[in-house]
Amino acid sequence: PPRSQRPPGKMAAPTLGRRCGRAARLWGGLHRVPPPLSLRRRAHEQPRRARGAAGLLAAQCERGLFQEVFPAQSAEEQLLELLAPGRPPLTAYCGFDPTADSLHVGHLLPVMALLHFQRAGHNVIAVVGGATARLGDPSGRERAREPLAAERVRAQARGLRAGLERLFENHRELFWGAGGERLGQAVLLDNSGWLGRQPLLDFLGGAGGRLRMGTLLSRQSCQARLRSPEGMSLAEFLYPALQAYDFLHLHQQHGCRVQVGGADQMGNIMSGYELVTKMTGTDVFGITVPLITSTTGDKLGKTAGNAVWLNREKTSPFELYQFFVRQQDNVVEKYLKLFTFLPLEEIDHIMEMHAKEPEKWGPQKRLAAEVTKLVHGREGLESAKRCTKALYYSSVEALEAMSDQELQELFKQAPSAELLLEPGMNVLDLCRKANAIPDGPSGYQKITDGGVSINGIRVTNPETVLILGQHILKNGVSLLRIGKKNYYIIKWLQL
Repeated sequence: PPRSQRPPGKMAAPTLGRRCGRAARLWGGLHRVPPPLSLRRRAHEQPRRARGAAGLLAAQCERGLFQEVFPAQSAEEQLLELLAPGRPPLTAYCGFDPTADSLHVGHLLPVMALLHFQRAGHNVIAVVGGATARLGDPSGRERAREPLAAERVRAQARGLRAGLERLFENHRELFWGAGGERLGQAVLLDNSGWLGRQPLLDFLGGAGGRLRMGTLLSRQSCQARLRSPEGMSLAEFLYPALQAYDFLHLHQQHGCRVQVGGADQMGNIMSGYELVTKMTGTDVFGITVPLITSTTGDKLGKTAGNAVWLNREKTSPFELYQFFVRQQDNVVEKYLKLFTFLPLEEIDHIMEMHAKEPEKWGPQKRLAAEVTKLVHGREGLESAKRCTKALYYSSVEALEAMSDQELQELFKQAPSAELLLEPGMNVLDLCRKANAIPDGPSGYQKITDGGVSINGIRVTNPETVLILGQHILKNGVSLLRIGKKNYYIIKWLQL
């Protein structure tokens, strides 16, 4: 039931500490602010403008997006004060290495963290790692990445920049209402702009002299690689130092105080914290977000070969939509909190309705719609819904409204043919000209046995003459299906 109706001691809302794992220390023994539950209740009672910054940490820990806040002690003493209403906006950043030419679903949670900072009035920086991608992050890897040529990295960095720009723009246009509240600024940078101009000896004599070997060697990712048969290269070992320098540069040039990253980036974030505090004396902070894994527990991404891309050319809006529609009940509530901006009360209501009507898959459809709209915009969501209706509901209207691009996306492996409609052309002629059935009696029998459908309608008479508006749609297309899974796209010429 909704939190307001839950009986005491039964399904109570978890405390902020339990929500944030080791970040529980953020609130442990802290007497200068209200306890977490009181803080959340007060945040809900305040107007949106007043509660945005004050409730940022509490709200995102409750949603499960902010997993750890580092270091806990200075967060207690300073971060809450820095986020208080009326204070100048903070700047937070997150880095994205262009090891591929597109972002994927695994990148969405760090982006969501930046967007929540923006929504609370703070400024954010998305850094494309055009320099660090040349080395490769060793975190969570059993062996070194394949070296990437400079030109390939530059091309892939352009793809990541375009994807990030699209996400920030879609959020601003589709998820941020007017009303006078301040949406923080978003800046997109590439670390090749400063690391590419940093002389090696200057770097080693400056930042390199402040980072301790013992600390770097003690990190779990480093230990695992050092024990592996392949070992660890010097380039990989220096990766955390270069990422730490990113934090230092962004702090000095842009006043950045917070770094956001996936849970596997805590070691790199700690290196950045160490470097910035030693060289500037300023307290800075790190926040981690959860890793998204498959049903087998593997991290979603290019390395594992299970990436769901955010680039339409690699994963269509329909495929992205279906990825989230297929999420099981045991994770869908969690994903609604992580991947959407829906208020927790609305998510509670969605799950209540789902308990009454599970056959409607309401939470999954809402989750898929929210994410697809953020990634591909309103038109991308409409495209995903059209493709869903055409494929799973045999909707002729949806088929007629589909573009050539959508047909190719929906039926990626389907052969296509361009045909001229001849007088008296029948179903058997169509199937043979499309090379969809074998010649002779077996092909004829395939139709009479009910193994052929056109535009979702089964045909059993091979001699049926093709009719415009029924077998041939208004957009000049016929979708021919042989058996259950073999599709053929027919484009009619000179209709």
